[in-house]
Amino acid sequence: MEIEAKPQLIIRHYTQLTSYEERFLEMKQLTEQRDEHTPDELWILQHHDVLTQGQAGKPEHILLHSDIPVVQSDRGGQVTWHGPGQLVAYFMFDLNRLGWNVRTLVSYAENLMIDLLKKYGIEAYAKADAPGVYVDERKIGSLGFKIRKGRSYHGLALNIDCDLFGFHTINPCGYAGLEMVRIQDLVADYPKFENLCVDMIETLQNSGYFKDVHVEQK
Repeated sequence: MEIEAKPQLIIRHYTQLTSYEERFLEMKQLTEQRDEHTPDELWILQHHDVLTQGQAGKPEHILLHSDIPVVQSDRGGQVTWHGPGQLVAYFMFDLNRLGWNVRTLVSYAENLMIDLLKKYGIEAYAKADAPGVYVDERKIGSLGFKIRKGRSYHGLALNIDCDLFGFHTINPCGYAGLEMVRIQDLVADYPKFENLCVDMIETLQNSGYFKDVHVEQK
């Protein structure tokens, strides 16, 4: 059977805070069980407070032990924080079917954040030597992926109006002294999580990469 040149995309839009560990296990299981006909999925959500350690994460990058739980993950990169006020998007994409490599995926995720920020007058940029998205050398968007048999999971995290305490307990993404910034710090009448969800869904619907995009609210 011939595979569609443009796959379907299912977007899961979580309207309530959700567990990192539960979503991590779910996306890992989806990736392990999918086949060449399985639709791609993208999940948009906010987590409860959590520190996640990358596959090769070094414990010394956690500077202050607090009541924020630490979860070992299998994504690339070092330690980062997730929590309320941060938009997280997970990409369960079949890279072979899309004709993408890892660099294509990383650039797509970075450009998605850059385009969203540009809509609100924020000039952000990516760096070749430090994945993520920056504004005036301050990091506003992080990313980390796992690729298994040509299929991706994990994704990006964009700071909206989160409490920065979690970042202050670590070397974010393994960079000592890296300053984090939020949309809230840059725009007076800033977009909230739901506004950015709508913007992201619209961008994905108009991307041209997918045959059709189906949105499910969770």
